[in-house]
Amino acid sequence: MTHSCTLRSVYEHHLIQAPNATMLIQEGQHISYLQFEQLVQETEAWLVQQGVKRGDHVAVWLINRVEWLAIFFALARVGATLVAVNTKYRSHEVQYILANSHAQFLILQLNFRKIDFAQVVEGVEASALPHLKTIMMVDADQSTPATLLKRPVIHFLPTLAQTSSATNGQQDPAATLKAHPKGKLDATPQGSKTGAQINAQSATDTSALEDLPVIFFTTSGTTKGPKLVVHTQKTLSEHVRHIARGYQFGAPGDALLTALPLCGVYGLDSALAAIAARMPVVLMDFFDVASASQLIKQHQITHIFGSDEMLRRFAEQNPEPIAFTSLKLFGFAAFSARFIELAQELIPRGFPMRGLYGSSEVHSLFSAQHPELPLEERVLGGGTPAAGALASVRVRDPDTLELCAAGLSGELEIKAPTLFKGYFNNPEATAQAFTEDGYFKTGDLGYLRGDGSFVYQSRMGDTMRLGGFLVDPTEIEDVLAAQPDIESAQVVGVEINGQPRAVAFAIAKNKQCPPDTRATLKGVAKTLAAFKIPAHLWFVDEFPTTASANGQKFQRVKLRELALEKLAT
Repeated sequence: MTHSCTLRSVYEHHLIQAPNATMLIQEGQHISYLQFEQLVQETEAWLVQQGVKRGDHVAVWLINRVEWLAIFFALARVGATLVAVNTKYRSHEVQYILANSHAQFLILQLNFRKIDFAQVVEGVEASALPHLKTIMMVDADQSTPATLLKRPVIHFLPTLAQTSSATNGQQDPAATLKAHPKGKLDATPQGSKTGAQINAQSATDTSALEDLPVIFFTTSGTTKGPKLVVHTQKTLSEHVRHIARGYQFGAPGDALLTALPLCGVYGLDSALAAIAARMPVVLMDFFDVASASQLIKQHQITHIFGSDEMLRRFAEQNPEPIAFTSLKLFGFAAFSARFIELAQELIPRGFPMRGLYGSSEVHSLFSAQHPELPLEERVLGGGTPAAGALASVRVRDPDTLELCAAGLSGELEIKAPTLFKGYFNNPEATAQAFTEDGYFKTGDLGYLRGDGSFVYQSRMGDTMRLGGFLVDPTEIEDVLAAQPDIESAQVVGVEINGQPRAVAFAIAKNKQCPPDTRATLKGVAKTLAAFKIPAHLWFVDEFPTTASANGQKFQRVKLRELALEKLAT
C-alpha cells in the first residue's frame, strides 16, 4: 500500500495539487482545501491546549457544518476518538451515549432553529457521566452558561470566519503547505531537530495513528440495545476510497449534497468519499425538501444519498415532475414497505434511484445495485460491493448453518478489510459478531444472485418462521398497505397456542373510522398463502420508532411487546 491510511490522507493529495479547489460549500460559501486545512490546524492546536490528548473520547453533538468535519480531522491527528451523537437524540439517548462511550469532552451548540439542545441537556443526569470533564460550546456568546451538567463550559474558539479572513489576506496560499508539509501543527516546538529526525517522527506518528479508533458510531438498536461501533482511521479512509472508485465519483461537474447527518455512516462516508474524489460537498444543516430542491438546482448536484422516507417527502411535496437534470444517482436505503411503488413513481420523474446496502459495522454505501437492472431489481437493497474483489458476501441458513446457494435466503455474512474493529467496551458482543474465519454476521436476511451480487431483505430479528418457511414481514406489509383503506402496516411474529404466527398493526387512511379488520384480512387472503395471513390486525395512530442518523426506523421489538400485551388481555 503506497499511501498512508490516516484520515488526513483522504484529502492530502488534493491539498498539495489543488489547494484552492472547492472542497465544501456551506450556505453559499465555497471553502477550499487550503482553508479547510488551516481550520483543522487551528482546531487541533486549540483542542490540545484544552487538554485533549491521544486516546481521549470526544463526543460531538452538532448539526452538519464545516466545524464538525474540522473537529473530526483535528481529533484524528491528535489520536483521539470522535463519539458521534445524533442531533435527533433525546435526553436519555444522549446520556446513554455519553456514559457508555466514556467521553471526557463534549462539543455542542445550544442554539439551532429546529433543535432545542438546551432542553435536551436539562434532562441528562450529570451524575451518570463519571468520565465527562469539560464541555466546549460552539457559537457561544454572553448568554452561554458558565457550567453545564455541573461541568465547566469553554467557548469553542476556532471558526471558519477567522480562517477565511486569514486566507483571503494571504499573498501566497501555498505558504501554509510549506510551513506545515504534513499538515501537522505540533503542540510543542520542533526545537533543533534535523529534517531527517522530523520526517522519521512523522512516519512513526502516521503508522501509529492508522490503527487508532477514530470514531464511534451508534447502532440503531431496532432489534437489540444500541452498541458503539469502533472504526479506525485505516478502516474509514480505505472504505471511502473504495466508495470513490466503486461509485465512480469525481467526473467533471460532479457534486454531492450531504442531506443526511454527518453523525451517521451514510452522511459521513458519502461526504468523505466525495472529498477523496475531489468532488465538492454541499452541506445541509437540516434536511427539508424545499431547501434540498433549491440546492440541487443551484449547485447542479449529481449525487445524493438518503432513505425512502426522504424520497417519499419529495413525492408528497412535489406532485409534478421535477427537472433535476443534473442528478446521476439518488442512492437510498429502504426503512419501510412499498418502496418499489415509490420508485415506479419517482424514477420516471427524474430520480435516478438505486438500492444500497450498509450498516455501522460494514460502513454505508458498502454496495449498490447496478444501474442497468430492471427497476424492480435496481431498487432492492444490496448490490455489488464498492470494494470489488476485496470484499466477500455469503449467505448461511440460520437453521442448518450450511452456506446457501444463489436464490436461497439466509443470514448475510460479510468479509472486507474495512470492517469495524469491534463494539467498544463489549468484548462478548464483538466475539459473537464474527465467524471463526473472520466474516461479520450481519443479522440481515438476504440472498445471493447468480452474478455474485446480493439482495438485502430485512433484519433477521424481524423475520418469521411460518408454516416451516422463513418469511420476510415486508411481503405481508406490502399486501396490507395495498388495501384501499390502509395507509401503512407493520408485521411481527409471535407465538399463539404454541405456533409461530404473524400479527399486524396498521394505520388507517381515516384514523377516525378504521376499516373492519375481518374484511381487511379477507382481502389479504386473496393474495397471500394461508400461513402468511396475520392472526390478528390492530389499528394504531402511529408506530413506535427510533431515531437514527439516516431516518426514523420502526421498533419491531416494541410492536411485538404490544402484540403480546393485547393477546394477554
